[in-house]
Amino acid sequence: MRSRARLKNHPIHPFLIPFPIAFGFGALVMDVAGRLGDWPTVWATAGYASIAAVASGLVAAIPGLIDYFAIVPPNSSAKQRATYHMIVNVISLTLIAVGWAFRDRDSWQGGLGTIVCEAAGMVCMTAGGWMGGTLVYRNQIGIDHRYAGAGKWKEAYFDGRPGEPVVVASTDELKPDQMKLLHVAGRRIVLARTDAGYVACDDHCTHKGGPLSDGVLACGTVQCPWHGSQFDVRTGEVKAGPAVQAIRTYAVTEEGGRVKLTVPGD
Repeated sequence: MRSRARLKNHPIHPFLIPFPIAFGFGALVMDVAGRLGDWPTVWATAGYASIAAVASGLVAAIPGLIDYFAIVPPNSSAKQRATYHMIVNVISLTLIAVGWAFRDRDSWQGGLGTIVCEAAGMVCMTAGGWMGGTLVYRNQIGIDHRYAGAGKWKEAYFDGRPGEPVVVASTDELKPDQMKLLHVAGRRIVLARTDAGYVACDDHCTHKGGPLSDGVLACGTVQCPWHGSQFDVRTGEVKAGPAVQAIRTYAVTEEGGRVKLTVPGD
């Protein structure tokens, strides 16, 4: 899923996170070296580094939160992993900040409690980085990796009510084997164009909740980008696992150059 917080199509969160990692580990190393070598300038620098770690971590969290709420698929394994990623990193920054309670106010020398807090904080930050890497490389959060011919990423929001047809596209908006992500009546729905016309289905793989709109569509079959489950976009039938449960499909009509979608009330 392409990042919502991006700069020239590059997600912002990944290129900000090296700063709290570098400052956090630097603070820990310098606090230990300062105490062992009795170097006031080194432990004072550690104090500045710990401040920078917390500040840069909070800055990096802003685009991370934007993507957390905007693009991570709800009710999915990625949403759970992203939540843990966020919690662990908040704990990490909190521990680094708490370390100041054990730092001498005059000389900024870190006490034993400072070192323990910073060490625990960096363990948490390492775990958070591991989960973040999994989100990017396994769940493909924040990147636009789609196949050739998929066209530009399309996503739209509608205020439609259940049971009422909603105009969601023009008949020439998509080419065959292209998709568009719709947000209608509280649902995430994939609008897809096949050789036989437009169809619509849930944007939720029944295996781990992967976003089908971010997958591959070919010959009326959509493949989940996470684990490769395949579904017939016309009937919702599972064509290849690991998913075993079909996806839901929706009524689509084409009239007067417009594509209309109807979401049932149940």
